[in-house]
Amino acid sequence: MSASPVTSATPLSFTARVPDPVPLHEVRRVLVIKLRHHGDVLLSSPVFSVLKAAAPYAEIDALVYADTREMLAGHPAIAQLHTIDRAWKKLGPLGQLGAEWGLLRTLRGRRYDLVLHLTEHRRGAWITRLCGARYGVAPRVKGRGGSWKRSFSHFVEAPSNALRHTVERNLDFLRRIGVYPVPAERGVVLVPGAAADARVAGLLAEAGLAPGNFVQIHPASRWMFKGWTLDGWIDLAARLLARGTHVVFTGAPSPAEQGLVQAIRAGLPAGLADAPGRVLDLSGQLSLKELAALTAQARAFVGVDSAPMHIAAAMGTPAVALFGPSGDKEWGPWPISGAGRAVPHRVVASTSHPCRPCGIDGCGGGKVSDCLVSLTPENVFAALDALLAEAEGSWR
Repeated sequence: MSASPVTSATPLSFTARVPDPVPLHEVRRVLVIKLRHHGDVLLSSPVFSVLKAAAPYAEIDALVYADTREMLAGHPAIAQLHTIDRAWKKLGPLGQLGAEWGLLRTLRGRRYDLVLHLTEHRRGAWITRLCGARYGVAPRVKGRGGSWKRSFSHFVEAPSNALRHTVERNLDFLRRIGVYPVPAERGVVLVPGAAADARVAGLLAEAGLAPGNFVQIHPASRWMFKGWTLDGWIDLAARLLARGTHVVFTGAPSPAEQGLVQAIRAGLPAGLADAPGRVLDLSGQLSLKELAALTAQARAFVGVDSAPMHIAAAMGTPAVALFGPSGDKEWGPWPISGAGRAVPHRVVASTSHPCRPCGIDGCGGGKVSDCLVSLTPENVFAALDALLAEAEGSWR
């Protein structure tokens, strides 16, 4: 699957629009709530860009979990970034109540006119009510009663018979209030920052690697059942090294991800892996911002369904993504970068497992997904070949 071209376009002249749009000229402050994991939060970034373009005089704030704040920190359309720390639970009942009350006072002090609650989290309902926002937008949730319904003025419908990418699902919250983004506005935005750029530049220079002269392999996800086989990663990396391509490994500092990268490196042919500068292992050594800065310098990214895969799209780096039990239609690489440019990509997924995507943590809950382990290195390498041929012409 390759990216569709991004074109500059003007909004269409619709014969029918929502009958109850939010009058954005009356909106001075907006709160966007996204209480999910890292990748989910990053995929909400186009909402801020589109809303700022539609309401340039409005201040737009975000509320996310503290561990995901780096996905939005530095976003040019965000005025203030508020966080909820999951560690508040460790403070005891009184300590957690104090932290929650402090957050609520801060939010109330901002006097929001509009709240966009992008998930089904119940916390968003009472935040919207207690903030006193005139307008509130949330998903319509089957079975939610009066309290949920009274908390919001507008409800977003989910598709019942079609798969829709998460970026578009987020942007549907704007469409519901009368804002219709054009394609070039829908890019995923992540700002590494000067400090991250500088550190990555130093690490690459120390290893003798030039920007655009290496392929980044990020072999794991925090959900290990989304992972490919060890032999597959070894074979793919060996093929790249045999071709003379430099490889940079990245991964989270968790023992599982560190162990996987170490096992891949240990399985590489000594004659290929020992050449100076041919393999650089940065797994566990980079912050999220530094990971983004590194990905921006990569020739291509290869990985599984994960937040780093979404980071590649944000940074405009061509990506090959391996998918198994999770759905590539909803979670695949987004084809528009933060700069509004098309980002080529390839999804590698089984065509012989009609049960995918099942959303189960391995077949039968067994943590191993047949649809993933059946993918061959030849398939993945061919996808990378085709991707780079599209992105930069012949790379052999």
